[in-house]
Amino acid sequence: MGGELKACEPWKAQLGVYLDGELTGEEMRAFDAHVRSCPSCAADALAQVQMKRAVQVAGRRFTPSEALRQKIQRTVAVRSSRRTLSWQWAMGLALAGLLLGTALSLSYFGKSHSNDEAMQSEMADLHVAALASSAPVDVVSTDRHTVKPWFQGKIPFTFNLPELQNSDFSLLGGRVTYMEQSPGAHLIYQVRKHFISVLIFQERPGQERDRNGARVKSPAKAYSFNTETWSQDGLRYFVIGDTGEDDIHRLAELLKNAART
Repeated sequence: MGGELKACEPWKAQLGVYLDGELTGEEMRAFDAHVRSCPSCAADALAQVQMKRAVQVAGRRFTPSEALRQKIQRTVAVRSSRRTLSWQWAMGLALAGLLLGTALSLSYFGKSHSNDEAMQSEMADLHVAALASSAPVDVVSTDRHTVKPWFQGKIPFTFNLPELQNSDFSLLGGRVTYMEQSPGAHLIYQVRKHFISVLIFQERPGQERDRNGARVKSPAKAYSFNTETWSQDGLRYFVIGDTGEDDIHRLAELLKNAART
């Protein structure tokens, strides 16, 4: 046992770099293979992913309150009353208003960007957690006609799965998963030696909608994974994996076509 732990020390030392996606492609593939075969490193990876997610959630909680904003406004008003409203001061107010409007716009788009990143991060967490689990799927089957009915009564919606004949993809099974306490379907596919998670949830108010099914990429890769997400018929789909963008897109197209039937 001690020998095994010692052998894992070089891997554990690079675990943070691995989760941040800063290794080379060859190093990432080697690390992926090791994590899947080493329960100790898989557990450490899952723990670090959960910690990163907890930090992100905590960071989004602490935003300036309305009381703080009003306090700053009162302070500015008091200081302004002590000065003579010269032409230069009027111009300064105009410039401050312009800057405030720009700042508010940037804040809005920044929040949207942050929310998108948080959602992509959450999908990456679910993907990593499933692969690190000793039982990645609860229903084990390559038959879509077995996997789809298994979800009936377990989630509040239904969905179609694509026919995979003449494709490189194979269905491994599925499990029920949750996003912000909302139940959804988590399907795992394999293409060559890579695993891809497909997560399906009900569309919620406030989520970015893409009714045409166009590709919506994350502004940054989540833990070095490629992702694609879209809305279709009231459902939100996420496809995420460590394979190439073309594989992710081809599987996404199969899912979109299946949903239209």
